[in-house]
Amino acid sequence: MAQLEFPALKNDLILKAAYGEPVERVPIWIMRQAGRYLPEFQEVRSKHDFFTICKTPALACEVTLQPLRRFNLDASIIFSDILVIPQAMGLTVEMVPGTGPILPKPLYDPSHLDRLVHVNVEQDLKYVGDAITLTRYKLEGKVPLIGFTGAPWTLMCYMIQGGGSSKMTKAQSWLYKYPEDSHKLLQLITNVIVDYLVMQVKAGAQLLQVFESHGDVLNDELFLKYSFKYLTEISEKVRQRLKEENIPDVPMIAFPKGATMNSLEMLAVSKTYEVLSLDWTVNPIEARRRLGSDITLQGNLDPCALYASEQEIMNRARDMTMQFGKNRYIANLGHGILPDIPITSVEAFVKGIHSV
Repeated sequence: MAQLEFPALKNDLILKAAYGEPVERVPIWIMRQAGRYLPEFQEVRSKHDFFTICKTPALACEVTLQPLRRFNLDASIIFSDILVIPQAMGLTVEMVPGTGPILPKPLYDPSHLDRLVHVNVEQDLKYVGDAITLTRYKLEGKVPLIGFTGAPWTLMCYMIQGGGSSKMTKAQSWLYKYPEDSHKLLQLITNVIVDYLVMQVKAGAQLLQVFESHGDVLNDELFLKYSFKYLTEISEKVRQRLKEENIPDVPMIAFPKGATMNSLEMLAVSKTYEVLSLDWTVNPIEARRRLGSDITLQGNLDPCALYASEQEIMNRARDMTMQFGKNRYIANLGHGILPDIPITSVEAFVKGIHSV
């Protein structure tokens, strides 16, 4: 696949911050910035099923661009969902309003691994690549475009649990009952993710984020065996593939939500990701002290803080930025934006970051 030619990038703040280069101001983007809290997204959603939007490049592009028309953000993130990978692997995923994702026929035990199908990412997930390419052109170089995936452990959780869960006990039980089969499943998912992320870069993604959304249910031992192992493999293999195909490297962000500080340190010390995204339970000053100065940190305002007054939001955003420091920092929330957050609160958040 030939390297595509895109409009020149006008705002590279987030790329500079990811690589530890000096920036004139702290870059900001918001997880789930393209989505439910925007009335223009709700208008699109009223006419189309959730996965229809994901699988229709023109629609995915449109909702990706929506927040950039409202807010002074420094990055876009392609509109998609982490569960497109389980879908491609042969599992049914339904998005149920008010409930979230449901997998009606999850993997009950290792015998169900035979239900999984081989994924040809270039064909089966081509719609994501097409959406990325279209969006890169439509952005006209305004800001970089982020591609993403769920991490293997997080996807395994949904594939076994059958939907969202605070504890993911069915998935956790596999780690103790079926350790070898757990690794087998995680490796199958990892192989797809590597192909998927390489495809996204070829299509035009300028950063990549790996969402380990269920890191909070793993202690340090389990994190090392079943999360860290595959997170590092993904980073190393993606970069190796890009090098082999003479495609420029891109910075990568790991977001192990809820992981212990020891687990976060594992990732920081490994230097396999340029950026480590932190949830809102992590103290910025302690994170800087323990994770070192060789990694960029991202985050980590409590999403619920956006329910505060506009002045309070601006104050908290400013204070957070000052605690993290201007160097090697990307401002964000500590998780995705909630669906009923007022538009004015997002404006206040961005304004607070830019006031430093």
